Amino acid sequence: MIDTLTRPANAALAAALIMFAALCGAWYFQYQLGYVPCPLCYQQRIPYYFAIPLGLLLAAFALYGGNRRVLRLGLYLLALILLASMAFGIFHAGVEWRFWEGPTTCAAGPPSAAPLGNILDAIKNVRAASCTEAAWTLFGISLAGYNALVSAVAAVIAFAGARRA
Repeated sequence: MIDTLTRPANAALAAALIMFAALCGAWYFQYQLGYVPCPLCYQQRIPYYFAIPLGLLLAAFALYGGNRRVLRLGLYLLALILLASMAFGIFHAGVEWRFWEGPTTCAAGPPSAAPLGNILDAIKNVRAASCTEAAWTLFGISLAGYNALVSAVAAVIAFAGARRA
């Protein structure tokens, strides 16, 4: 199983699918369960928007016999993006555990669907999501912590694929 997973095409595809599943989970918590993301939550998603298409592109590149050196460099780049995602997750989890200070801009803005005439009323009714409080935990680990763990697993898979390319 490990041998199959570390093949470059499989590693790139697995990393992309893992990150896509995590992003779908974040959207589920936001849109279905009603958890309001804080600014750090949104920032944690940025690496996903690069890692998912890059992983899919690298998987296709590998399957169609692309240059192994380019594939190796692409997988290392993917792993670095995933490590950045892990770092965002660790930082946010540390803010939640109050190991260090978070950003001072941790507040939500007005809803984008607010009528123009009622913007001030809309701002008054907005409940800002706090970066220092975990909205949800499982086994004492918040969503930010799970982001760090999932990103680390995907990064290890991408690194293994790069070493094998």
